[in-house]
Amino acid sequence: MTSTSGRPAETNGRPAETNELTAEANGRSADGTAATRPTSPGVPRHDTVAAVVGQWQSVHPDLDTGPMEIIGRINRCAALLQQAEDAPLRRAGLSRPEFDLLGALRRTGRELTPSELTRETFSSGAAVTKRLKHLTERGLVERRGDTRDRRVAHVRLTDAGRDLVDEILPEQLAYETTVLAGLDTPGQGELATLLGELLVQLEGRLGVLRV
Repeated sequence: MTSTSGRPAETNGRPAETNELTAEANGRSADGTAATRPTSPGVPRHDTVAAVVGQWQSVHPDLDTGPMEIIGRINRCAALLQQAEDAPLRRAGLSRPEFDLLGALRRTGRELTPSELTRETFSSGAAVTKRLKHLTERGLVERRGDTRDRRVAHVRLTDAGRDLVDEILPEQLAYETTVLAGLDTPGQGELATLLGELLVQLEGRLGVLRV
């Protein structure tokens, strides 16, 4: 608010602009009504989470919706990526969890037990068993029993499985590069760092969740 002299008008001895900033910091506008919490710097104002946050702010203006702006966007991005699926994997008739199993066997370069695969892929034992059954039927992996303990199985890639991973991986990385093309290289690096820091904290507090 500006006076006719061109200087900020004063209210109660202080410039009106200062009053407005103070009021907004307290969650109220200068006229006493609820103020809309500004979106975090650099965050698009038109995404779906911003709309949800705005609606909650209108219902509960005193709540700090900052965590929602982060967790909500992570969940929304994950949901959209899952809906879109992975084009190269889909063409190969593989799900992402199945490819993760094949990838674990390829990158470690050795046989793994089902228990080791659960740790490598952050999956449950039941899920790994189901996925291995499908991959075995397709001839991409094979199992052999342990000579000393019949309860233990060892899983390895077949030649077909190894060739499939080596064929798909470059294409999959190119696909993921296209998905992230809207972010410049520094932005991708910053996002990777921040997500890594969050992941370390979550794994430390919650343990590794298996799905």
